[in-house]
Amino acid sequence: MNRWNSFVAIGDSFTEGLDDLWDDGSPRGWADRLAERLAAGRPGFTYANLAVRGKVLDQVVADQVPVAEQMRPDLISFCAGGNDIIGITSDPDDLAQRVDAATARLAATGADIIIFTGFDLRRMHMLLRRLRGRVATFNENLRAVADRYGCHVVDLWGMDVLADPRAWAGDRLHLTPEAHERVALRALEVLGEPVPSDWRTPWPVVEAPAWRARQAEDIRWVREHVLPYAGRRLRGHHTGDGYLPKRPKLLPFSEL
Repeated sequence: MNRWNSFVAIGDSFTEGLDDLWDDGSPRGWADRLAERLAAGRPGFTYANLAVRGKVLDQVVADQVPVAEQMRPDLISFCAGGNDIIGITSDPDDLAQRVDAATARLAATGADIIIFTGFDLRRMHMLLRRLRGRVATFNENLRAVADRYGCHVVDLWGMDVLADPRAWAGDRLHLTPEAHERVALRALEVLGEPVPSDWRTPWPVVEAPAWRARQAEDIRWVREHVLPYAGRRLRGHHTGDGYLPKRPKLLPFSEL
């Protein structure tokens, strides 16, 4: 008997799938890739993706958790808090307490739950690397939450392949298609599902860019992504303003 015949994904841009696109230009991402594989051999398998880019934890809890509770799927993925962590005054312990409360609600539906640790930022630009300790604290709290509610944990921090710059899109906040595929494979592995290939496969060996090229790329990133993002936040604008979930109803995956 199949363990899961319905799957609801909730969260932010990571789960919406930014920078990994279907042929029509709509976001795909690891969650769609996971749903596609879970749907294989499961006639009538249904899937909803409620995630919206830019949403902070409280928005995910207010807007998406009640919908997931009403849908009562067999499987729920819950990944939120990344947009909070990068805030100047973010408290990872307080954030984890709110994750705990939301996870308790999701667990009460009887669904199996997948949660995700934060990424290891050790090879990122210093502006992001300074958040590494905050993310590590949040991760340890997440593991305690997972233990309390029997959640499956996808350990993004431990996925060394995601420390490679080639795993990240130009904004260094969203994954490339290849990286989304590796996360989907890791999630399949955590769920005990057949895995068609190994997410640990090393990236092809390439010559490291020269120091001058790296510096030029860092300057471009700050100019084109960091400063505009900071400006929007200071003006009270958020990435997800005006966006709606890409797949708000629990429908057969074949209708994606």
